[in-house]
Amino acid sequence: MVEEIQNKLQLEVDKYKAIQKDYHKAIAQRQQLDGQLSENTAVKKELDLLKANAEVYKLIGPVLVKQDLEEAKQNVAKRINYINTELKRIDDMIVGLDKKQDTHREAITKLQQQFQQAQLKK
Repeated sequence: MVEEIQNKLQLEVDKYKAIQKDYHKAIAQRQQLDGQLSENTAVKKELDLLKANAEVYKLIGPVLVKQDLEEAKQNVAKRINYINTELKRIDDMIVGLDKKQDTHREAITKLQQQFQQAQLKK
C-alpha cells in the first residue's frame, strides 16, 4: 500500500516537473516576443515620422538594400501583427500550464497526505 502510494506520488511529481519546465520555456518565449514587439513598435514609430520621399534601407546579411517606404511600413505592420498573434498563443498556453500545475499540485498534496496516513497505520 505504502509503495503503491509512493510510486503514484513519484509519477505525479515527475509530471509536475515536466509541466514546470514547459511553463518556464513559455515564459522565456513570452519575454523574447515582448522584446521583439518593443523593437518593431519603435521601428514603426520611426517610419511614421519619415516623409513619403524618404529613403529607407533594409539590412540583408552584410548589405544594405534600398526599400520602398510603404513596403517597409507594411512589413513592420505584418511583423507586429504576427508577434501579437504569437503573444496571444503563448499567453493561452501559459494559462493552460498554470491550470495543469495547480491540478498536479493538488494531486501531490493528496498523495502526500495518503502516504503519511499509510505510514502511521504501519
